[in-house]
Amino acid sequence: MKSLNFLLVFFLLLFACSNDVVDDFTESEKDDPNNEIVNTANFEGKMTGISLESPPDEFPGYYLDSLSLVNAEWMAISPFGFSFNNSAEVQFNSQWQWWGETVEGASIIADYAVERDIQVMMKPQVWINNGWVGQYDLETEEEWQIWENTYREFVLAFAQVAAEKDLPLFCIGTEYKIAAVEREDYWRSLIDTIRTFYDGELTYAANWDNYQNIAFWDQLDYIGVDSYFPLVEDKTPEVEPMVEAWQPLVATLKAFSESFDKPIIFTEYGYMSIDYTAWHNWENEANADQLEVNLSGQTCAFEAFFQALWAEDWFKGGFIWKWEPDHVNAGGETNKRYTPQNKPAQEVIKNWYGL
Repeated sequence: MKSLNFLLVFFLLLFACSNDVVDDFTESEKDDPNNEIVNTANFEGKMTGISLESPPDEFPGYYLDSLSLVNAEWMAISPFGFSFNNSAEVQFNSQWQWWGETVEGASIIADYAVERDIQVMMKPQVWINNGWVGQYDLETEEEWQIWENTYREFVLAFAQVAAEKDLPLFCIGTEYKIAAVEREDYWRSLIDTIRTFYDGELTYAANWDNYQNIAFWDQLDYIGVDSYFPLVEDKTPEVEPMVEAWQPLVATLKAFSESFDKPIIFTEYGYMSIDYTAWHNWENEANADQLEVNLSGQTCAFEAFFQALWAEDWFKGGFIWKWEPDHVNAGGETNKRYTPQNKPAQEVIKNWYGL
């Protein structure tokens, strides 16, 4: 009975967000360059990606076969380093870390992906204990030098993995709002160093409210944005208002892309299956226990995202936050987290990623 109830919810929510779902169009309508909603002319080459959650333990390679359920051809591997507030050191590859966060784990996961022709963005990032990396700051130049040296060791270790595995994309950092602006020369030097041994493309993952402050985009191949833009303050947001809310953001992103003559990718994007999912996601994360599961909000938010952005030629796709390796036991109708797995949103992603 539980599985039947879930299927009923699944299809009812798909119907609720299906006014302009891609599968409702004929092939001729999809190929029509004058179709304002679906124009597949710019879909070729999009990064149809998911962000794999770093697992605590090793998993079998066939777990990655689940990416086909959403037609994902790209995957981000995100091994973590750690810093403590008021500490300048970046720690990584420690015995106490989860397997997927280590050099060995990330390397094996990369092998799994390469074996399955899944394109990989290696995206090492730093977790701040009891804080957020965007607010990370240090007081003295001596401390900053320690941070620069240890962060360089951290990033170069995973850049070496990307080079050895011939991975096509490497992300040099994530959401450092202060360090990325105030230490510009350091980032430029780091980019130069990586390019001496890594032949793939490079990006940086700027927070949605900070990408315009990054000065070193000219040295990278893509402008990377972690896309958690607030759209509408509705408990259960609907597609049309969200598409409208995207329009000024799309115009700003397009102009920024053109100013650097660089395409934009969303190094992270996604929506929790929770009330108010298209508003302040950081508040939702902090207050998840007080909010209700909302599968419809997540489903409609993804549909609005694709309608607003997927046909834009300057936008080259991105990586959904996030995908758990053990798909069979991931997500589901009572799950509030970002993963779309085993939720109605999964079908929306499958439809658009499959174009």
